[in-house]
Amino acid sequence: MSNFPIVDPHQHLWDLTHHRYPWLTDKPSPIRVAGPVEPLARDYLLPDYLTDTASQNVVMSVHIDAGFDAADPIAETRWLQSIADQHGYPHGIVGHAKLETPDVERVLEQHSAFANIRGIRQIVNWHPDPDKSYVARPDMLTDPAWRRGFALLRKYGLSFDLQLYPEQMHDAARLAADNPDTLIVVNHAGMPVDKSPDGIALWRRGMRELAARPNVRVKVSGLGMLDWNWAVDSIRPFVLESIDIFGTDRAMFASNWPVDSLYSSFDALYAAFREIVSGFTEAEQQRLFHDNAIATYRLIPRP
Repeated sequence: MSNFPIVDPHQHLWDLTHHRYPWLTDKPSPIRVAGPVEPLARDYLLPDYLTDTASQNVVMSVHIDAGFDAADPIAETRWLQSIADQHGYPHGIVGHAKLETPDVERVLEQHSAFANIRGIRQIVNWHPDPDKSYVARPDMLTDPAWRRGFALLRKYGLSFDLQLYPEQMHDAARLAADNPDTLIVVNHAGMPVDKSPDGIALWRRGMRELAARPNVRVKVSGLGMLDWNWAVDSIRPFVLESIDIFGTDRAMFASNWPVDSLYSSFDALYAAFREIVSGFTEAEQQRLFHDNAIATYRLIPRP
């Protein structure tokens, strides 16, 4: 299978000319795990994404919140919907909301007015090492106010993109168990940032605990953020074990573009994915590269 249709369920666009993205423009950047982000601090618009993916037959995509100004998350969805209305891409939108805030239901309701909205992401990565943390508090997943906001996702038919570290997976599995009707999509293969034997064992236990909940999926993506000089053999164990833990029905490949352009080309990334799963059946590959993303994000091809 060399040029079969691909759905990319994790891509970003940003327009620094007209909108504010603090992580790209504020100094120092709060995002340290990915390395220096200065090369990304330029407009990255739909034509750029289509150019980067041109040889890979990407037929649909899902835009994941891109660190847009958190004071007005609806503006990002509005902007993306206007692009989708004109060009088709992105076929799905995962917006941002601060689930712990008193007005979160108003935000969810406003997001839901847009045709392509499918879910919400609020990054919750907390780590004992402050240089690895995206958020200041370790208790987000157990905070009663945050969990009340999370429970509202079901009312609006929204999924949740879960970006976290292995240390948080036990609490996340409990969250999934308590909200069985809300689909949760683990971002970036669970971000195994600690490659020590103990760190890998923690990641493996957490991923298995999450996979035990039938309402959890995983995106195999973003591995370059944790391995800046990655090669096929260095990411192979995380790709294969993520798929083994969740199964070919609940895992999907995604690009994390253009963030992962810091570490490779789009063509190199998808060539690596193809090589790693070359021994899988054609039907399994079809699910990993295409079908599971459509089902997870309820995508409808534009006529």
